[in-house]
Amino acid sequence: MGRLVPGQAFQAAVPGGEDPFGEPQRAEILAPAFGCLRLAEITPEAIEQYNEQRLCTGRRIHTKRGVVCRGRLKPATVHQEFRILRRILNVAVKKKRLSANPCGGVEFPVPAGKQTRKPHYMTASEQERIELCAPGYLRNAVCIIAEIGLRPYKELMSMRKSQVDFENRLVHIPDSKTPSGEGDMPMTAAALRAFQAQCEETPGAEYFFPSPKLTAKKPYITTLKKVWRATLGKAGVPCFPLYELRHTFATRLSAGGVADHFVTQMLRQGDASVFKRYSQAKLNMMRKALDRLDRRANEHGEDSGTGKPI
Repeated sequence: MGRLVPGQAFQAAVPGGEDPFGEPQRAEILAPAFGCLRLAEITPEAIEQYNEQRLCTGRRIHTKRGVVCRGRLKPATVHQEFRILRRILNVAVKKKRLSANPCGGVEFPVPAGKQTRKPHYMTASEQERIELCAPGYLRNAVCIIAEIGLRPYKELMSMRKSQVDFENRLVHIPDSKTPSGEGDMPMTAAALRAFQAQCEETPGAEYFFPSPKLTAKKPYITTLKKVWRATLGKAGVPCFPLYELRHTFATRLSAGGVADHFVTQMLRQGDASVFKRYSQAKLNMMRKALDRLDRRANEHGEDSGTGKPI
């Protein structure tokens, strides 16, 4: 039996050496605990002990003054490491260096899934207060995300003006988080007005949201965290991530009677091969779905029903 070498084993576990969890360095965190052990010596008990130890470990945060410890690691972070270890050991099983994966006998001490905070759904009255207190560019961004569900940073902030077809009310998304996110997205009249307003606020710029800093690494705004937090404070709205406006978009579509499977497609998270098969029919259906946005979704009574699904 060989020894566990996290970096090498994980590269073998994933085609092309790509990390499905987004952070390849996490595999190296496993090395101090398991790198010196033979594969046969990695037991469920040893893995459970590692998980419990990591859950008690402090969070190391890099600041301008150096590295500081603030609180403990989140269960989701430790669970992600556990998933990587399980993937590495699956490779050992596949190569017949282990008879069974010891992770199969491990019960994670904390329900990582239940630690996720419930998303905040922005009501119409909250949106009015937010847009009243927000600077122009943030007000336009809030409207666009809530109306057509674009991803704030991956899609909207990096968007060039050439990607928007004002005449046909279409937004072209050439690069997204997932393959199904790429393509054309129709927009509502409110989103069209927001794009036009943002275009007028940035004359001569290539991007809708150009960076105000001349020395910035990227020519567009890369974060809105500070201004977003300050705006929520002024508006008297509980703090929630800007990304959760996509949840608001999905909620309003559902409240308008749009079928759940099509809401998923409107969020551009479905299967790309199915979603893109009939492009023209898809755009027409998306336009009809956008017409059914219920912007008062969070203010109806409990007994209010939804419309007929499309």
